[in-house]
Amino acid sequence: MKSFMYTVKIPVGMHARHAGMFVKACSEFESSVTVTCGDKSADGRRILALMGLGIKQEALIRVDVEGPDEDIAAIRLKAYVWENL
Repeated sequence: MKSFMYTVKIPVGMHARHAGMFVKACSEFESSVTVTCGDKSADGRRILALMGLGIKQEALIRVDVEGPDEDIAAIRLKAYVWENL
């Protein structure tokens, strides 16, 4: 399993548009993706679950990637959050 942490920088947090883009990025990989914020976790492929985390600006999130392509998935998802969140 590969994991990384990230502090959300954008003022609106992970709202519908950003959650949808993250789901699309996750769907490119076979590996499972779990996003954790505080004491809540969500499947990275489920937009409503991600939005239910209530990720706001300055929130610390952890992204866990596990599966056959976890190495490349973790690298690309980390790049995605750094560029978009």
